[in-house]
Amino acid sequence: MKTTLEIPDELFKRTKATAAMRGESLKEFVTEALQEHLERQSSSGSSQRGWRSVFGQARREEVETIDIVVAEQFEQVNPDDWR
Repeated sequence: MKTTLEIPDELFKRTKATAAMRGESLKEFVTEALQEHLERQSSSGSSQRGWRSVFGQARREEVETIDIVVAEQFEQVNPDDWR
């Protein structure tokens, strides 16, 4: 499939140069990069636990404080209240 993407100039230059140094076409390089990115996303997403697995994929360091507060609050929930 053909498509048009807008890529920042500097990123495009680096990508094209890296592909050339590896002896790959830009198409081959970008296709491989996208495949690897999707594989990492799908493998990391399935191992996420807690509220981030439902509500987003924020980086751990960005939400560490929230994780602590949420965990503390859930520890105070009486299981009988959920029935």
